Amino acid sequence: MAYVIRKMQKEDIEQVQDVAKTTWNATYEGIIPLEVQENFLESAYNDERMKQRLERSTLFVAEIHGRVVGFANFSLVREDGKVELGAIYLYPEQQGKGIGSALLQKGIKDLDGVKEIYINVEKDNKIGMAFYEARGFEVIKEFDDDFDGHILKTVRMVLKV
Repeated sequence: MAYVIRKMQKEDIEQVQDVAKTTWNATYEGIIPLEVQENFLESAYNDERMKQRLERSTLFVAEIHGRVVGFANFSLVREDGKVELGAIYLYPEQQGKGIGSALLQKGIKDLDGVKEIYINVEKDNKIGMAFYEARGFEVIKEFDDDFDGHILKTVRMVLKV
């Protein structure tokens, strides 16, 4: 199946919001209460926050037949070459097809001066943990994260590029 990885545009916001919601609900079912998920999605992916993300960070989308099926959100590269990977989300039916890896590689290739990529992953997110470990990310610490009153076991990982 052919897909295209490209920079996100304002016109993609609605589709990216749908990818985030669908993926979050599928990934965190049984891990994070639905009400907590919905509160997070509303605050992190509302129209205003999406516009801010486009202005203040680098986003790439994966597209199949003109439809966004996934995205990656990288912070700006700091002077020391460090960057935060805020998210790689794909519709569940698109996972395991190399698209997430392609989004990660696009960030590595296109972000000038990147030396280390950091990400926080919920420890119970088995798919996410396996994805990052398979791509060479290493655990640097674990911590409890108070997520809207719900305590999550979070893992901080780094990829040296």
